[in-house]
Amino acid sequence: MQDSAPAEPTSERLRKIRIAATAEAEKHTRLVRTERAGRIVSAAMLPWFRVRAPEGYGVITTTGRMTGKKRQKCVRVIRRDNRAYLVQLVPPHLAITRPAAASAWLLNIRADPHVRIRLPDGTFDGIAREITDPTERAIARTILCETVTPMDYGECTLHLRGRPSRAKIQELHRYWFDTGTPLAIEVAP
Repeated sequence: MQDSAPAEPTSERLRKIRIAATAEAEKHTRLVRTERAGRIVSAAMLPWFRVRAPEGYGVITTTGRMTGKKRQKCVRVIRRDNRAYLVQLVPPHLAITRPAAASAWLLNIRADPHVRIRLPDGTFDGIAREITDPTERAIARTILCETVTPMDYGECTLHLRGRPSRAKIQELHRYWFDTGTPLAIEVAP
């Protein structure tokens, strides 16, 4: 089992994130450019995903680190056996100025890794952790970046200019994985 402590971003990693974000920023639409826009999109999808999460997506429930209240967030997540993989992403326009930015749900996981994840095939309790092991990271990257679901085409339309394609979606997912924080959730069977 890998160490569950979060990996501290090195100055070299932060520099690489800024460079990648600068190159990616012009490809993105004006719709999802800010943290606020991402929260609005997630909030709009949440009622639908609570009823039935589409393939490749789910709802993660964390415990608020300050309030102790349950917090829900729509996420792109792929399950393989008893492990679910997801990435906390940083939109390019934010990554340019704050490459180490962490969303509230990631900060909640760092404070309390016990989560609940609603997937298309059910709801599961689990323990979330940041992926630090290079071998597991490579496996997670392949699973998350090469898997393309029907919903990903709509997601691509929200984020990138132009017509969505499988190649464009995979490129977007690789960017998110490489600049974001990959996580694994060990789900109870």
